[in-house]
Amino acid sequence: MFRRLLIANRGEIAVRIIRACREAGITAVAVHSEADRGALHVRGADEAVELPGSNSAETYLNIPLLLDVARRSRCQAVHPGYGFLSENADFAEAVTGAGLVLVGPSAPSIRQLGDKTRARELAQAAGAPVVPGYDRAGSDKEFEKQAKKLGYPVLVKAAGGGGGRGMRVVEAASQLAEALASARREAQSAFSDSRVFLERFIPSARHVEIQILGDREGRVISLFERDCSIQRRHQKILEESPSPALNEDLRARMGAAAVAVAKAAAYVNAGTVEFLLDADSGEFYFLEMNTRLQVEHPVTEILTGVDLVLAQLQLAAGEPLAPAWAAAHPRGHALECRIYAEDPASDFAPSPGRILRWESPQGPGTRVDSGYAQGDEVPVHYDPLLAKVIVGASDRKAAVCRMERALGEMVILGPVTNLAFLQEVLAHPVFRSGKAATDFLARYLPQGGEMKPPPDEILIAAALLASEGPGGAAGIQRGAQGDGEDPEGPWARGDSFRLGSQE
Repeated sequence: MFRRLLIANRGEIAVRIIRACREAGITAVAVHSEADRGALHVRGADEAVELPGSNSAETYLNIPLLLDVARRSRCQAVHPGYGFLSENADFAEAVTGAGLVLVGPSAPSIRQLGDKTRARELAQAAGAPVVPGYDRAGSDKEFEKQAKKLGYPVLVKAAGGGGGRGMRVVEAASQLAEALASARREAQSAFSDSRVFLERFIPSARHVEIQILGDREGRVISLFERDCSIQRRHQKILEESPSPALNEDLRARMGAAAVAVAKAAAYVNAGTVEFLLDADSGEFYFLEMNTRLQVEHPVTEILTGVDLVLAQLQLAAGEPLAPAWAAAHPRGHALECRIYAEDPASDFAPSPGRILRWESPQGPGTRVDSGYAQGDEVPVHYDPLLAKVIVGASDRKAAVCRMERALGEMVILGPVTNLAFLQEVLAHPVFRSGKAATDFLARYLPQGGEMKPPPDEILIAAALLASEGPGGAAGIQRGAQGDGEDPEGPWARGDSFRLGSQE
């Protein structure tokens, strides 16, 4: 096992990797931008190095600079986390070319699976069913012809990447030309690759993914599924396992298909094979394979007891698949809710700002993974994910009740969050029934839910915590005593403070 690891990421995933390093006796070296100078992952790392340059996402995408930091900090390995450079084949190649160990798959595997059209071909060759589509280069006229053959609605997707970018649902032929043009522009901007392809759109589908682990000896195992059907703008916000839509036969067939795809790609380390499950027909189709750790990996950890980040480190060090991983079996039910600094009532617009108060839920079967704490600033430059609340219980009903309790205990004052919105999702009868598909939010909570006004005590606490000194509690007290208007009170502040909308 290597002794020093560079974490080429930030936020909660960097904190998660630091904790795994500590258990494995590895020195964790963090990097950070100027905006992240006081961030939780910086405070928790054994060592931290500031990256020069702007505070945008580009700070964490500078490959030569990251490799230089790894060399100067005497690291033997690099963990890219998720996002940023985690699925960048050039980065993987540069890391191994510099004599370092990449905690992740090889560059050839990333290239093959990162190209969605090549991944479809590989999946078909491995015997996995794929969504009917058109994945060849062609003119708009050819796309129109193929879309008509597939039947509307169709889905335009980026060939060079995922995450909902470069994706458009096309309901009619009259919309296709504009959808192709806008999808190509977004794909070029996001992935430097303007290629797109078509798939038949399956409106009432479940999004089910299989967690796999592979070692250097060519062995691959499945660690069961996660149901990720609750999504906004093609981005997951709630995940669970086992999937309410799967029986044992379907679970076995999807797991076997995922293992076959991973073996065909000579895949090593942790990865996730994603499928669409047609809720009406019961048929499933290969979507893509994510060549990294998933945001929702804690669901599998809770369900199986396997530490996936520690497993990543061991596999990267050349260790074989542990017998305990292959023998793992699902225990009860697990749920994860993603807490974002965003306003569901304003089309999920980001809500940066200082966290005035933070209280995490406690209790049996409850875990919180976060990159923030009270007093931290949520910057405008990065993804607004604040935390993940994960629970495990004996069955689905108990897990949902436990999550409701946990979200009710969580307090975040300052940025607007989606806490109340997630509570609405959990309370909805369609979700409770286990029948929510990927169109759930569009059908049942299209306006981001009904945001309830917070209780008076929350309003008072927010006002008291909004600023310090003359503009804080003392200033508000003077105003209440008739000392005159306090120009420095929280209502006059020019930053992003706003009253929380969650209970």
